[in-house]
Amino acid sequence: MSTNSKISAIAPGSALAILRITLGAFFGSTFFENLRKGLYTPAGYASLIHSYIQYGHAPAVWKAVMGSAAGAATIAAPMQAILESSLAILLVIGLLSRPAAFIAFVFLTGLWVSEWGLAWIWELLVPVIVAASLALAPSGEHMALDVALARRWPRRAIW
Repeated sequence: MSTNSKISAIAPGSALAILRITLGAFFGSTFFENLRKGLYTPAGYASLIHSYIQYGHAPAVWKAVMGSAAGAATIAAPMQAILESSLAILLVIGLLSRPAAFIAFVFLTGLWVSEWGLAWIWELLVPVIVAASLALAPSGEHMALDVALARRWPRRAIW
């Protein structure tokens, strides 16, 4: 089956790089939005988590985990700020792309479960799927610092 399309397709690796950079931009914009809203302060963080617990439909065991996070808001709030800003930087520049994407996948999955019943289900599910895809695929082989690191240390599996 042939196509007569005059539009040439981009390489799969370039498409993955675009998704990686977009996911990094997503984390960057989220970081600055949360910073503006005061959600990285202990009070702001605990208030948000308590609203997830009170109004969300997450399983009871997950609500217990969230309760622990809210109880440790003095530590958890700045740690989340560091996590979100670090993921933004790592994904945009393509450094440790696959590990960063895996961490993004785990974090976003937890956030998705936390928001069950509070947000449109696809709002976070699409970024979860993108992060999982990037963790499984070599998105750091294009437009990334991982390319230079892989050339320098080719036997390291982390690139």
